[in-house]
Order: sequence, then C-alpha cells, then structure tokens
Amino acid sequence: MKKQKFEDVLFYKIIRPLVTIFCKVVFHPTIIGQENIPSQGRIILAGNHTNNFDSILLISSTKRNIHFLAKKELWEGPKKIIFSSLGLIPVDRSKKDHHSLEIAYNYLQNDKVIGIFPEGTTEKGRPLLPFKIGAVKMASEKDSPIIPFVIKGEYKLFSKNLQIEFLKPFKINPQLSLDDNNDHLRNIIKEKLEADINVHI
Repeated sequence: MKKQKFEDVLFYKIIRPLVTIFCKVVFHPTIIGQENIPSQGRIILAGNHTNNFDSILLISSTKRNIHFLAKKELWEGPKKIIFSSLGLIPVDRSKKDHHSLEIAYNYLQNDKVIGIFPEGTTEKGRPLLPFKIGAVKMASEKDSPIIPFVIKGEYKLFSKNLQIEFLKPFKINPQLSLDDNNDHLRNIIKEKLEADINVHI
C-alpha cells in the first residue's frame, strides 16, 4: 500500500465552506450536539443513512476533516478527482474490503476523523437496517471513541425539518463481543429515532 498522507486535504478546506453555505441555504438543517465532537483526536462518526446528501450534511456540521468510507463506484470516471481530493476511502461492497479498513486504521492512528454509515445503503424498506461491523471493529482495534449521530427529516428545498444530532461518545466495551457492541451502537440510534417519533405523535 502506498504511504498514506495525513495532512488536511486542501481541496476539502476549500470546498467545505461552499458545501456548508449550500446546505444551510437549501435545507436549513438543525444541528444538535456539536459540542460532543472534540476539536482533536481520533473519533468515528457513525449513524443512520437516509439520503446521498448525508455526507454533505456531516461535512457542514463540523470543521474537522471527515474521511468517509464510501462505495468504490464514486471513483469511476472524472468523479475520481473530486472524491480522492476529499480524502474519501473507497470500499468494495461486494466483499470484505480489508484494504479500505487498513486505510481507515491509518487515519485513526494519526488522530483523524472517520465517517461511516453502518447500514451501508440508503436503499431500504424500513427505518434502520442491521449494522455492518466495520465501525465497532475500527473502534476496537484503534481504541477510538464512537460518536453516534441521528439524521431525521427530509432533504427538501427550504423544508427546515432536516436535523442531525450528535450523541455522547462511547468506547467499545471489551467485556462484550463485537457483535454485541455493534447491537449497542444500533440500539442507541434506534432508540433515539423512536423517541423522537413518539414525541411528535
């Protein structure tokens, strides 16, 4: 594997303010719990996946450079230049992609931020799919806090009902299996989604 560069991506610094302006003007999102994201140190942001715009919403929610694990199809054609410049990590969803995990581990080792949607897709027929194990596996291997986030609402023009909430960070419980820790992460997000739904009934 080529030596990974860990400096902040210049293109990300240039494009983030533009993405933030676009997101605020078009979707008017409410952002809650930004104080739960530390200004430095390794962290994993993990949450539900509702729309292809979710990555843009996260980018506009923190000044830290987020390295997302994203499907490798985004690297096809001219798009490769953009997504490589943003520091995204391509994932081959057709197999267990150990190479992408290795890149993510290197970022965490150098106190960077990994963003991941454990459901793996927005194409679903229910509110929350089972979570893939990647987030808790990375957190366990690199002793990294996980900050769950919950996205709700719609990406509609000037809708003002879009919201993202960052919850309290937690670390993997070494007394539990990775599967149990993965269920714990999913339950945190699931319970928050259900609690918010019940409040609005």
